[in-house]
Amino acid sequence: MAKTGVFDADLAARAARATELKKELQRLVRVIADEEECSVEVIDHAREALLALRELRARRRSSFSLRTLACPEEYRCPISKELMRDPVIVATGQTYDRPSIQKWLKAGNRMCPQTQQVLSHTILTPNHLIRELILRWCKSRGFELSEPVHCIDEDNATESERDRFLYLLEKMSSDISEQKEAAKELRSLTKRMPSFRALFGESPDAITQLLSPLSESQSQSGTHLDLQEDVITTLLNLSIHDNNKKLVAETPSVIPLLMDALRSGTIQTRSNAAAALFTLSALDSNKTLIGKSGALKLLIDLLDEGHPLAMTDVASAIFNLCIIHENRGQAVRDGAVGVILDKIANRIHVDELLAILAMLSSHQRAIEEMCELEAVSCLLGVTRETSCARNKENCIAILHTICFSDRTKLRELREEENSHRTISELAKNGTSRAQRKANGILERLNRGINLTHTA
Repeated sequence: MAKTGVFDADLAARAARATELKKELQRLVRVIADEEECSVEVIDHAREALLALRELRARRRSSFSLRTLACPEEYRCPISKELMRDPVIVATGQTYDRPSIQKWLKAGNRMCPQTQQVLSHTILTPNHLIRELILRWCKSRGFELSEPVHCIDEDNATESERDRFLYLLEKMSSDISEQKEAAKELRSLTKRMPSFRALFGESPDAITQLLSPLSESQSQSGTHLDLQEDVITTLLNLSIHDNNKKLVAETPSVIPLLMDALRSGTIQTRSNAAAALFTLSALDSNKTLIGKSGALKLLIDLLDEGHPLAMTDVASAIFNLCIIHENRGQAVRDGAVGVILDKIANRIHVDELLAILAMLSSHQRAIEEMCELEAVSCLLGVTRETSCARNKENCIAILHTICFSDRTKLRELREEENSHRTISELAKNGTSRAQRKANGILERLNRGINLTHTA
């Protein structure tokens, strides 16, 4: 249960923030009034300060009525810690208040704040059940919950934003110094402002213009790595916008340039290229397109290198692409099984990589490779060590497939069972799927023993 002091602390923090915003707004207004040709950035900052101040005022008004109410924790937004008025569900199944999660996503974040899992998409689904429970809770305490305050559609660009957008795109066709300057600003704007991400979707040639310096450099002296990083990161920012995903992926130069970045960019560029492929692969049509391009091999190579900065984005991209069956075969042919098993054996990103391996286990060649690479002992070791139910489930599911494909592995499983009772433990206390798979293995082991005795 929340205490009144929590509300007091929140209000104090908001009051301090409002004071900061007012001071900043006064400073910006003076700059705008005093300078004959004020920069677009100053006007944009003033607009952002006004919107932030407006949101704080709205929150302050709505909070006064709740100060004396001890709100159940499950009705609070995990981000704002306040009673949710418009609860929505994100791709990971977690629920947040719409304004809070929208602000999180529009800041360019791609992970679920609670689970830290990368979001496969940014669609927000209303949680009608929680909303109804909150309404009943408020009504029982004589408090009427106000209707959700819907934010201004920040996808709508102002005239000055459109002018700046066109100006920066034009600079992408200028000399190298101006290209770098424009690319850096576009990277910043598309991260901070949804309206700039939306503008690329409204302009058919904008993405091609953005990428033109990289396309030209392929036939010239080589790519400037700082320019490449800014352009690829801008592309990532664009791909976060759901309405852009199809357009971005189907622009002919996009996937080849992302692949080039995976091969030769800085580690930050390579990581962002992988993240862009991940966000684009939220659409099944894009999964097929990316799978046919040969990008999986480059992602697997980057996974093999094991750079900590890139691992999460690379694993997420491979997982998403392998959701469709045809990409699983390609991943196996590109060496995914050996690379993944090596990382798991070294306990690197076990959660994500086990999930990929479980998917690949539907492919017969993947199972054959696992048997050749002594995967059974590795998976049994993880099963014993991990406290994560999902990891145990994935391990036992893979082991189930192996034991039904290669009888020579039954001995190893039987020894494990005799020594540690690992499989019996899962059959008793695992998830429902883990229990089914564990019981299947135990039946197989018992049948093998009976056949031996009979012989």
